[in-house]
Amino acid sequence: MKLRFYQRLALSLVVVFMLVLAVFFWATGELQSQTKLEAEQKLHLNLATHLVDDNPLLKEGVYDYKALKNLFHMLMILGPNFEFYYLDATGKILTYSAEKGKVKRESVTLQPLLNVIEGNHAFPVVGDDPRNIGKQKIFSAAPVYNGEQLQGYLYVIIGGEAYDSILAELQNSQNLQEFALFIVAGLVILLVALLGLFRFITAPLRRLSNDMQTIKSADFHRGNTTQNTSKWDKNSSNEVHILGHTFTEMLSHIDNQFEQLQQIDSKRRILLADLSHDLRTPLANLQGYIETLALNADSLSADDRNRFVDISLKNAKNLKHLVDQIFELAYLEGGQVTLNQESFPLGELLHDVAAKFALKAKDKHISLVVNPDQFGFQVFADIGKLERVLTNLLENAIRHTPEKGQIQINVSEVNDLGKNKLRVDIRDSGIGISDKEIAFIFDARYQATNTERDNCVHAGLGLAISRKLMALLESDLQVESQLGKGTCFSFELNMAR
Repeated sequence: MKLRFYQRLALSLVVVFMLVLAVFFWATGELQSQTKLEAEQKLHLNLATHLVDDNPLLKEGVYDYKALKNLFHMLMILGPNFEFYYLDATGKILTYSAEKGKVKRESVTLQPLLNVIEGNHAFPVVGDDPRNIGKQKIFSAAPVYNGEQLQGYLYVIIGGEAYDSILAELQNSQNLQEFALFIVAGLVILLVALLGLFRFITAPLRRLSNDMQTIKSADFHRGNTTQNTSKWDKNSSNEVHILGHTFTEMLSHIDNQFEQLQQIDSKRRILLADLSHDLRTPLANLQGYIETLALNADSLSADDRNRFVDISLKNAKNLKHLVDQIFELAYLEGGQVTLNQESFPLGELLHDVAAKFALKAKDKHISLVVNPDQFGFQVFADIGKLERVLTNLLENAIRHTPEKGQIQINVSEVNDLGKNKLRVDIRDSGIGISDKEIAFIFDARYQATNTERDNCVHAGLGLAISRKLMALLESDLQVESQLGKGTCFSFELNMAR
């Protein structure tokens, strides 16, 4: 099972805490033990010397080993904390008072004894324990002389086997108590540490919870609660800070989307009102002329009837054109348009569209040319959508270009971030657009103040539709214009591979 960050942190804290306490108790026990040994050895340091000086057998150097053994036995009864051994000058054990088989050594090392006798070593000084091979204990020692001749040493173990047995029982009980105390103290300290740690770790969670409650009370609009919410560090390694920053960014994004929806809804309402007005005019005209024909069919002349029919057809065509544009814009904004992209020669499409407007251009004595006249560039796009854009742009160019003007469709090759593309410019010598209005010409229903009027009804949707179509083709429709000198619309297309 994979542990979370907090679980790993808590587990590490518990382990480190237990290790520190264990080391502390071990070091305290060792120091206490060494201090106790040093105190006991210094307290009984002269015990062997006094025994040698006060006992006639040892003082005179006469060795009655049986009597000496009995003496040691009596002393051990009086002081069960001590063990007595008599050594020769080489350290060999000559006599002692103990049950058979208790003494495991035949001799002890003399150097620790000499260190104690000479007093040139730091306490505690430990020597060999005759009853345990490999174990050492504190002791008291004194030399035994016969006149001036060294006969041996009196070797007194401080804290003998009986003492160790009783002490071990007491220590087991004490250790149990210390262990229980250690567990209780450790749990209390651990509880306090974990409570502080929990408070520290959960503080960002509480802040985030408070922010959520604040935003909820503001109907989930962050803009109304900016001053009352926390600041989150997006570069923090704390997951809660990252979550808080992501949460506030998400709210900001939702707020922006909500504002955009409100703006779009407002624009839709205005657009609907404007379009209703535009639709009402041709519809009213159509209704009026049809009613006239229906009511006065017998009294109208043939010429009047034909003229009324022509006017009605013209209004019907205008009405259909407006409705088609409204549906087209609605489909584009709703994302319900599919692309059928393919490779095709751009030159053929441009000449076909130019030929479609050749008659209109000729009627106004406008020069309409494609530069260069012949080229073999292939593009990858939706030919139907591109033709629709070119039709809108050329229709606007002819309408806003005065007689004897010119319209040029220029094609050039460009390099955009290492990709070869074709740039198409539709440049006219028309009336142009003012700097104040050029930023709004792609808005639906917007018409510049110097818009040229003709016999057709225009809803101001052509450029909005054209820009959305170019966006579908992964391009952007751009415009440059100078008032009184003309306008240039341009876009780029991906070349076919």
